[in-house]
Amino acid sequence: MAIPAIGVRGLRVVAYPGTADDRAGTRIQDRGVAASPRGPAGGVGPGQIGNFIITGHRTSHGRPLGQVPEMVNGDHILITVGGTVYDYMVNRTMTISFRKPAEKAQQNAAVPGRPGVKPTQAMITISTCATPEDHAAGNFWSDELGNPEHRINKIGTLVATREA
Repeated sequence: MAIPAIGVRGLRVVAYPGTADDRAGTRIQDRGVAASPRGPAGGVGPGQIGNFIITGHRTSHGRPLGQVPEMVNGDHILITVGGTVYDYMVNRTMTISFRKPAEKAQQNAAVPGRPGVKPTQAMITISTCATPEDHAAGNFWSDELGNPEHRINKIGTLVATREA
């Protein structure tokens, strides 16, 4: 994965069966790479119709997604798989609370932010913690895996594919 606007280049993304920020995904992230949950409760693969979810650490384990909050609408996320580059463009930001199941469901939905809606396009969610923001607000809550209350999600749509 590459996100040129924030200096991410060649970040490895590891697919696994699960949901965003579960125990298996956290173990992957703790290796300094990004995790991509797949399957009925997770997301789809690159270029597929639905929500391609990628999670990674912002403040630890090499900080691979440390600059994600600085991303703005129009920034590109490039996913290279085999001989194909999938080019997604960010078009919104969604912040969710881990303490609210309905908001976690929005992050994992096939259409980000809209649980139960059938997807019609290939989308991406880049998700990382809001630890600095939570701590600045006096919120030091975390779950059993160390996830803070809030997640920052950058949502985009697939705008192009090309040969690598």
